[in-house]
Amino acid sequence: MNTSVRLNTKTLIITILSGIALFFMFSCSTGSSKTNSSENNAIALPVQRIDTTTASTVKDYLGTIEGKVNVEIRPQVEGILEEIYVDEGAFVKEGQKLFKINPQPYQEELNNALANENVEKAKLENAKLEVDRLKPLVENDVISDVRLRTAMSDYDVAKASLAQASAAVASARINLEFTTIKAPVSGFIGRIPKRIGNLVGKSDALTELSDISEVYVYFAMSESDFLYFRKKYGKRDSAKVHSADTAQIIPNVSLIMADGTAYPEKGVVDAINGQVNRTTGAISLRATFPNKDNILRSGNTGTLKMEEYERGVLTVPQVATTELQDKIFVYTLSADNKVKQQAIQVAGKSGNAYIVKAGVKPGDRIVLSGLDKLSNGMEIKPLNVPASAAE
Repeated sequence: MNTSVRLNTKTLIITILSGIALFFMFSCSTGSSKTNSSENNAIALPVQRIDTTTASTVKDYLGTIEGKVNVEIRPQVEGILEEIYVDEGAFVKEGQKLFKINPQPYQEELNNALANENVEKAKLENAKLEVDRLKPLVENDVISDVRLRTAMSDYDVAKASLAQASAAVASARINLEFTTIKAPVSGFIGRIPKRIGNLVGKSDALTELSDISEVYVYFAMSESDFLYFRKKYGKRDSAKVHSADTAQIIPNVSLIMADGTAYPEKGVVDAINGQVNRTTGAISLRATFPNKDNILRSGNTGTLKMEEYERGVLTVPQVATTELQDKIFVYTLSADNKVKQQAIQVAGKSGNAYIVKAGVKPGDRIVLSGLDKLSNGMEIKPLNVPASAAE
């Protein structure tokens, strides 16, 4: 009996130990399986290591365009508009005829002035003859020299009267010439509000003539922007810009036209207003652009773009960011390939990237895409992407 009990107890102990061994083996196998499964389920996403670089930023300023020369054409004499030699929008050359005012009244004024001039010439001649007649008589003591002095005085009066009459002739001739209005500069004709037969005077604007071989773009920038560019480009001013040994105030600015296309020529900022507007806190500047193809016209508007370069800054692609409640986030990657959502402070834009002021540092790795699949602490398989490829 005792021998049988001992055998059963021994068998039970062996069975229990075997069960425990099998349990541990199963547990280890399951744990290993879970670990391998976790590694196999990690998604592969592109990752970029960020570093300092040189970034370019662009500031935009709304500008108005004017021709280099804008001349308001007004008559200098009054009269009936008799001829219009040009049409609106036409290009004219300097000295070309534009308008003609009825010249007949001014021709008559000139004729009258010429007649008066001839009368005064005759009077002068008579006065001279009288002086010449009296001189020998006075020299021979035939008559008193008082008569000679009187005659010489009359001669001086006649000479002055002739000069006055000649001035009236010149004035009448100028007024007659003013009846034909010519282009003071080469350029394009604006709107012509008057028509043939209208009475026009000195207060009437007949048209506006614009020389647009070069154009000015007037714009305003804030005081802080102005101080930045002033420090960057040195203490240049309008008085020195046009000297041979001085560069432009701000070179190589671009213009975006009203239709959104870029104007093909580069311009320069070459003039600065002397005062800051106290109401707006802005200062006015002028950029000059060549316009040989006459693309730009007076009255156009455009957006002036100024590009600046910043060295040693951090940039992250905009596609690698998300926005939430006015904040911008990226997903950074730890050493064990786990992601963390990180807020960043943005200082500006450079192309398709943000310039980062704070939140990440050189050497950090960020996830470039698939951000909607991520959550804090998730492990991923990083696919390293060079910075040049990410751009």
